[in-house]
Amino acid sequence: MKITVIYSSANSDGLTASAKDRVVAGLKEKGAEIHEIWLNQADIRMCQACGNGWGTCRSDGTCVIQDGFADVYAAVQEADGVVFVTAVYWHDMTECLKAFIDRMRRCDRHHNHTLDGKKVMITACAGGSGNGVTRCLEVMEYALDKMNMKTVERLPVTRFSREYMLPALEEAGKRFAEEFE
Repeated sequence: MKITVIYSSANSDGLTASAKDRVVAGLKEKGAEIHEIWLNQADIRMCQACGNGWGTCRSDGTCVIQDGFADVYAAVQEADGVVFVTAVYWHDMTECLKAFIDRMRRCDRHHNHTLDGKKVMITACAGGSGNGVTRCLEVMEYALDKMNMKTVERLPVTRFSREYMLPALEEAGKRFAEEFE
């Protein structure tokens, strides 16, 4: 089984990275082949709404912007399952994850339909008050649902729940891998 793990945080060794590491450990324990992508290093720009709001994304399922989007989108398409792990900024996913999902939605929903039924696990990590994790997960699931992706697990992690959620994330990774056995 091939699992693409996409994580987004400006901090390479914070709560989000720790959460991603624990999910990956669980996936690997079940024998998953992992493709990790740190989205903050992927140079993915926001949609330009070209072509009067709909450009080549709608007509042929590609984006005219020449950046890292096409490679990350291909990794999602080729995977059996996808894991998204994001830091929470103002009750939402990171800006670079939002930019990626917006562009992926434009290409897939109206043309490609390659993500229909693809199983997804989502995790939101809040280092501050933790108040935004639930809203962040809701926004992520809504966006993924618009591409007919199937969210099978949603996990909130805060600095207060870190001690018990990190081991739970490893177990969640194992269970997610079992979806593909």
